Amino acid sequence: MKNWERYIKDYTSYLKIERGLSKNSIDNYTFDVQRLCSFLKNNSIEVSPLDISEEQVQHFIYEVSKEVNPRSQSRIISGLKSFFNYLIFEDYRKTNPLELIETPKIGRKLPDVLSVQDIDSLIRAIEFDSDTEENRLLAHRNKAILETLYSCGLRVSELITLKISDLFFDEGFIKITGKGNKQRFVPIGEATQKYIELYRKQFRVKFIPQKGFEDTLFLNRRGRQLTRAMIFTIIKDLAKKIELNKTISPHTFRHSFATHLLENGADLRSIQLMLGHESITTTEVYMHLDRKYLSDVMNKFHPRK
Repeated sequence: MKNWERYIKDYTSYLKIERGLSKNSIDNYTFDVQRLCSFLKNNSIEVSPLDISEEQVQHFIYEVSKEVNPRSQSRIISGLKSFFNYLIFEDYRKTNPLELIETPKIGRKLPDVLSVQDIDSLIRAIEFDSDTEENRLLAHRNKAILETLYSCGLRVSELITLKISDLFFDEGFIKITGKGNKQRFVPIGEATQKYIELYRKQFRVKFIPQKGFEDTLFLNRRGRQLTRAMIFTIIKDLAKKIELNKTISPHTFRHSFATHLLENGADLRSIQLMLGHESITTTEVYMHLDRKYLSDVMNKFHPRK
């Protein structure tokens, strides 16, 4: 396909080495380019990434719009723009064929949020009195996982890569490696420290870490790092058990963390730092979840309240 694979490979290296993106993020970026490649191949369009025209890309976007919703279409356009901007950056081509292609207008999707009662119910649903020792070990691990997700507002990728050496309990913080390998310190409450220490000292020691995972905090039953999918499964099984009529994921705990802080008077800048958002506009989505907070701010701080 006219050198597409070569340029995608170079682009992948750029995303990994120069931008420091995770494998999951890189896969998302390159998936959009691969989708364009498949479209060209299926329509017998022989053109290289250096020569593809704006009209040809528009044709692809038009066809895609028949299959996906506006949000997905917007993501595809953004991903392709990034690829062609990389080609311009490397002097492979002069213009971006998506420069004049507008992304569809989409409303900002408000995140699902759990109540404190929902979170308590999910954690209480963990069975600690199982008839097997292994299941009891996993129950204490799962409790520590949910407490950490909620009390620290972590992304699932940050949770599963958390190291024992990242725990600074004497100072009341944990060190998190987030998107783009950017590190931040997040405060951690004493209650969550207690659950982690209980798991680490009494239960984790009974797992035998595989080589390379000696410092990984949360281990699976084979002594390796947990997968993202495993965290999803743990949470969905608990939600089903308590008949929680909400669509939830590990990210729901992160949204709930931010929303509950805001509802209790925390400022957006502090929440931004704890979540590791690069831009405060990303954090501002939580303002839409609690309109009462806006009224409280106005009444408290405006001189003509």
